[in-house]
Amino acid sequence: MNKFGGFGGGGNMQQLMRQAQKMQQDMQKAQEELAETEVVATSGGGMVEIVMTCNRELVSVKIKPEAVDPEDVEMLEDMLVAAFNEASKLVEEEQKRVMGPYANIMSSGLGGLI
Repeated sequence: MNKFGGFGGGGNMQQLMRQAQKMQQDMQKAQEELAETEVVATSGGGMVEIVMTCNRELVSVKIKPEAVDPEDVEMLEDMLVAAFNEASKLVEEEQKRVMGPYANIMSSGLGGLI
């Protein structure tokens, strides 16, 4: 082992930097993919629908007219909360699927280096 902790000479360091740059590009592409990916969640048997991007931007909320009962606003509120929570869960699952390969790198603190 050499004095650089096993990285070798400049050639190996250059290769490591190229790999880090490629990984950074791949992560950027994955983040862009998430920003463009939408999830759809419903509640109340389809009475309420929420569309959200995977970077957690709310795109739309649709409420069927029959879901609007002035005598029971609380039920509509509950359906909205349930649909939003389901959309958030779907976003989280998609984020894990897309960003999963990079999770160890980001959590190790190397995310700031690349």
